[in-house]
Amino acid sequence: MLFSRSTEQIMTIMDVHIQTAEAGTHEVLNQVPPLTGYNLFLSDKTLVDGVRRETADWAVEQITELGKLLGTEEVQRWGFDANENKPVLHTHDRYGNRCDEVVFHPAWHNLMRTSIAHRVHSLPWVEMKTERAPGAHVARAALMMLASQNEAGHTCPISMTFSAVAALRAEPEVAQEWEPKILSSIYDPSFRPAPEKSGVLIGMAMTEKQGGSDVRANTTRAERIGHGLYATEFLITGHKWFCSAPMCDAFLVLAQTANGLSCFLLPRWTPAGEKNNFYIQRLKDKMGNRSNASSEVEFQGAWARLVGEEGRGVSTIIEMVNHTRLDCTIGGAALMRQALVQSVHHASHRKAFGKLLIDQPLMRNVLADLALESEAATLLMLRLARAFDRREAEPQERAFCRVATAISKFWLCKRSTVHVGEALECLGGNGYVEESIMARLYREAPLNSIWEGSGNVICLDILRAFSREPEGVEALVQELRSVFGSDQRLDRYVAQIGTDLEEQLKQSLKFGMSKVEGQARRLAERLALALQAVQLVRHSSPAIADAFITSRLADEHGRTFGTLPAGIDFGLVLGPLVDAIENGK
Repeated sequence: MLFSRSTEQIMTIMDVHIQTAEAGTHEVLNQVPPLTGYNLFLSDKTLVDGVRRETADWAVEQITELGKLLGTEEVQRWGFDANENKPVLHTHDRYGNRCDEVVFHPAWHNLMRTSIAHRVHSLPWVEMKTERAPGAHVARAALMMLASQNEAGHTCPISMTFSAVAALRAEPEVAQEWEPKILSSIYDPSFRPAPEKSGVLIGMAMTEKQGGSDVRANTTRAERIGHGLYATEFLITGHKWFCSAPMCDAFLVLAQTANGLSCFLLPRWTPAGEKNNFYIQRLKDKMGNRSNASSEVEFQGAWARLVGEEGRGVSTIIEMVNHTRLDCTIGGAALMRQALVQSVHHASHRKAFGKLLIDQPLMRNVLADLALESEAATLLMLRLARAFDRREAEPQERAFCRVATAISKFWLCKRSTVHVGEALECLGGNGYVEESIMARLYREAPLNSIWEGSGNVICLDILRAFSREPEGVEALVQELRSVFGSDQRLDRYVAQIGTDLEEQLKQSLKFGMSKVEGQARRLAERLALALQAVQLVRHSSPAIADAFITSRLADEHGRTFGTLPAGIDFGLVLGPLVDAIENGK
């Protein structure tokens, strides 16, 4: 009996039980090792092949270097730290003076410094001066895709700085003044006039409370103050509902003049070296993209310079918008790739019901389906980047670029949200906690669909492009027919799209755009799928191209991921992928 034993004996028995319990409950079993110490670039065969194929071999060493760096534990930690320690707004200093500064965690500055040092913000503009220009957009897209996989928030100011150059060149004098600092590979976060800095960042402020995507409804006003040589100088007064990255050194903004909506470059400091009348009202508390500061701002007679023709602000800033839409496409492909990598890595190490998850038939279906989606996204993104590379020299590529940018932006951003959600489920509860990158990817995914035009805006833009630019339709159709004869199912799909597109154009000419607007999303979706199928036929293995066409174009697919038909060999899809991820050092 226990009660007949001495106190010393009882304590000994209890100690033994405690030690035994601790040994059993504290042992960690069946948990997945962290995915670190791998190269994000070299482990992505589709991206590596694309960079080499599109005459960007000269950048392979640089992209490889960034891919290795982003796979290290230290740099992965920067992404977590930057999101766990959100930017803080200081409207006033300790003495009560207005300062309007945003303070960031050191991890944010490390991320920015790394991307700018690798010229993610400038590569094509720099390389245009060399013979390597034909592949510069593809090379830069690869760099952007890697940076976005590690931490997407900081790529917002990177993207806007990159894209702003295209708009600033509408005003050569302004471009000449600002480009040297924009293209600098030195990250300078100090808050001081641009001439005193080693490098600058450019942001954007278009959206207003009453308008949203309807920028022509803007109420911000611009009053001319300069004359003669200074006739491009204005004072701007208004409130912007969303100002992206308010810590930037200057912003492209839209404001109304006597001649209509116009585009301006508004710096944080005036030419006299005084703080501009640019006031940050608050930082937005966002669902995702937490590392990056988004804000509401007010301009109270803020000094700015006109960019482009007065009254044609949308036409001027659209060049910036088109480049940021390219980056939304890259961002969508990046999120899908990282989500796929995380789910495949988890399934390769986690056991359930006596087998690794990756050996479970239903999980193999899900992972193979996710892999098809990711590869198709990467190839479409690369094709679009190629069009950006060639659009100045080849009119057909420029026409294709105009239409394909909107199609790609719509589809990849839409698909990334559901793709990341399914990938997160592959990790189960381990993916739903903040220690996992999956939670951050999931919060980030919807942003690209909203930024630079939500789904409806983009699809209506596609219809407008078709009605106003017939050369864009011709270029798109030629692209879709470029692999004619490779697969009869694809041929039929493309032929039907051509018939439907022709009918829609007739309807719009006869009855107006409103007659066909209700079907704009359906058209954009079908065009995107066809474009992806064409890229897969050209550049992927026959097994992957066949699986995509069977499931996406031939309707042998359910409503969710993991519903690929029985005839598809999952091993041909997953085998090389697993090997590349697990051995991609």
